Amino acid sequence: MADSTIKSKYLPTVKEMIRLIGEKENIQGAAHCATRLRLVLKDNSLADTKAIGELDHVKGSFVAGDQLQIIIGAGTVNDVYAVFTEEAGISGMSLGDVKEQSAQKQNAFQRGIKALSDVFVEIIPGLLAAALLMGVTGLLSQKGIFGPKSVVEMYPAIEGFNRFISIMSTGIFTILPLLVVYSATKRFGGNPVLGLVLGAIMLHPDLANAYAVGNGTVKPEVISLFGLKVSLVAFQGGIIIALMMGFVIAKLDKFFSRKVPDMIKLFLAPFLTIVVSGFLLFSAVGPLGRLLSDGITNGLMWSVDHLGIVGFMLFAGVQQIIVITGLHHVIGAVEAQLIADTGSNFIMPLMSVALMGQGGAVLGYTLAMWKSEKARQIGVSAFGSTLFGISEPALFGVNVKYKFPLIMGSIGGAIGGAYVYLSGIKALGFGATAIPGFAIIAAKDSGHLHYVAANLLALAVGAILTIIYLKVRKPNMD
Repeated sequence: MADSTIKSKYLPTVKEMIRLIGEKENIQGAAHCATRLRLVLKDNSLADTKAIGELDHVKGSFVAGDQLQIIIGAGTVNDVYAVFTEEAGISGMSLGDVKEQSAQKQNAFQRGIKALSDVFVEIIPGLLAAALLMGVTGLLSQKGIFGPKSVVEMYPAIEGFNRFISIMSTGIFTILPLLVVYSATKRFGGNPVLGLVLGAIMLHPDLANAYAVGNGTVKPEVISLFGLKVSLVAFQGGIIIALMMGFVIAKLDKFFSRKVPDMIKLFLAPFLTIVVSGFLLFSAVGPLGRLLSDGITNGLMWSVDHLGIVGFMLFAGVQQIIVITGLHHVIGAVEAQLIADTGSNFIMPLMSVALMGQGGAVLGYTLAMWKSEKARQIGVSAFGSTLFGISEPALFGVNVKYKFPLIMGSIGGAIGGAYVYLSGIKALGFGATAIPGFAIIAAKDSGHLHYVAANLLALAVGAILTIIYLKVRKPNMD
């Protein structure tokens, strides 16, 4: 129950908020994150997001992922949530509960996109840690960063430490397909341990190493499997294949668990799941997945070779518009495959400058509208979020609402994308942008310095263009 002082402070706002979302009867679930109320409504069309954004203590509202998200602010959101749940007469829910509720309202395509994103949620912290370790060893090993000699050459005593860091940095990438199969199997409702077993089969040491086969140094063993010729090649770097196999294992696990009699289910259902999924891995899913992953990587590299700076500018210019649709979640799978195939990721810096372009637009809006207390509250909060890789408050709180900042931010992102192309910035991981993304940038060729410059350029262009537009056009900001 909310404290009486807190209740008296926020109750008027909460009452009006409930009215504007279609009354208590329209509320399906409610939770909160660090800065926002996250509401699942039975009918989103009943919510007046514009009017909600004008309420006291509210800094903006938008619908994303089938959730009505109301920006309140760190700390304050806890108190508002306590008053809201009490006044609405609903029990508190976890953020995961609300996400599950909202997922039920999505169509098959939206659920598929979300599922792909969820697969990488558990893996990303490990990838970020590994990428940061790569960044550390890169800073220590590369010449020209701090002088003509590398740090290790200047201080030989840390050579052992650097070697230790180097080994730790590559560990997760040697078993990444295994982790993806595990996470995908779990996400699609199967027994994740069976995913681990299949992942171990994918990387079995008795299979020919995929990279060695690819460069022609090893010839794989070919066997006859029920008359079908199968090459015994492992699946190092097979991220797309691992995703597909996670789905296959989950479906087979649930199928055999239903069909096998209870008396023999404990051992026969897992046995059948592994045998059938293993056969499909080498006979169908593996070859198809290799074609698909090669197509993705080759397509990306083709765009770099043939579209060049135009392709980089186009991607950075529209990436945050893709975020509005929710389709950006699939990019993580593409980034993971790109790293597995090439050892680096040129997409992440483009995503970062795209985000900072929108952050610049919000900053320009905030500075130009500084006399408005409401604009300051919304703008400062939204801009602060972009610095840490979160663009939704900026997009839905300001840029999409007024439209022209979205355009100016996209131009800023495109200019930043041009700088990324010209400077050759690459990342060693994915899942982080803006300030956190600094940790996973490749140090080669002054990568960190160029990363900062690219983001500042996108930020500045977005801010300046927005300010100029506001000063010249003087649009109606109601």
